[in-house]
Amino acid sequence: MSLPDTYVEGFHVEDQVKLMPYRPLGETGMVVSALSFGASSLGSVFRSTDSTESVEVVKTCLKAGINYIDTAPWYGQGKSESVLGKVLPSVPRSSFYISTKVGRYELDPTKMFDFSAERTLRSVDESLQRLGLDYVDVIQIHDMEFAPNLDIIVNETLPALQKVKEAGKARFIGITGYPLDNFKIVLECSTVKIDTLLTYCRASMNDFALKEWLPYFKSKKVGVVNASPISMGLLSARGPPAWHPATRHIKDVCKQAAEYCQSQGVDISRLGLRFTLEEEEIPTTLVSTASHANLLKNLQSVYTPLDANETQVLKEVMSKYMEPLQNAHWEGVEVAEYRQKLKSPQEVDSTSS
Repeated sequence: MSLPDTYVEGFHVEDQVKLMPYRPLGETGMVVSALSFGASSLGSVFRSTDSTESVEVVKTCLKAGINYIDTAPWYGQGKSESVLGKVLPSVPRSSFYISTKVGRYELDPTKMFDFSAERTLRSVDESLQRLGLDYVDVIQIHDMEFAPNLDIIVNETLPALQKVKEAGKARFIGITGYPLDNFKIVLECSTVKIDTLLTYCRASMNDFALKEWLPYFKSKKVGVVNASPISMGLLSARGPPAWHPATRHIKDVCKQAAEYCQSQGVDISRLGLRFTLEEEEIPTTLVSTASHANLLKNLQSVYTPLDANETQVLKEVMSKYMEPLQNAHWEGVEVAEYRQKLKSPQEVDSTSS
């Protein structure tokens, strides 16, 4: 297998890089690892994390050939970017691609989102300073569905990102969010060229709606970044966190599937990751962890195909549990909760994610 353009002799572990699949990200010219690193966990989003271990996780990722990193100011209110800033300036810049975001910032709902041009431009400079970099490869708009309306995204945020690109602070422009319909609206309306999009929990065993959209995104020459193949914990033996926005029905079905997998001696999270990675039309899938042990486990899942028993269990889980869900989702739930918090700020729990 040929080595990617990001391979650096003496830095990478060559044998591991050769085991990693690489795919083109739209028409950016970037050829990215099928498994990429979501750095949200470095911001202690899911649990309290140790910065020393986090630094080692990032180094191990990069040396193993994961060459695409995704972060945002929102993750730990800058902590994720700051942890990356302890690593990235000391590794070859040609060994990785990095994306960050604008638009989502603070826990306080009244200050959480700001898609204005002024804040967007300032945010990019803040991110570069925390990351210790001169530029990012992709600058993205974070969770467009939370904007007061998509006109702001099209007429204010995207033109600001075009200025960022022209200033050499980013190479490409991306948009992110959960509702798939929004991508089409913005892609059809924007006068600014959009190079990538990121969505999450839409290319997993319980909801694979992204697959239907891939031909359209390809026709628009947009590279797709997928995130959370285990649907933010739905496809895990431990189950989702309390804040998970899925309906009770989705949670119950996924729990039954996880229990069935456990009874068959199979890890449902491994099935979930392999299920997504097998879709070669999806360039890359983000997995987030601040645990070195979990990272090695994820890498091993990339290197090792499902065995006969796992393959059989996956078929049974899909036919019995997942396919009957018919891509059930939770679009609108989080946005409605956010709008309600704006109306009643005194009821807000400041620890909520």
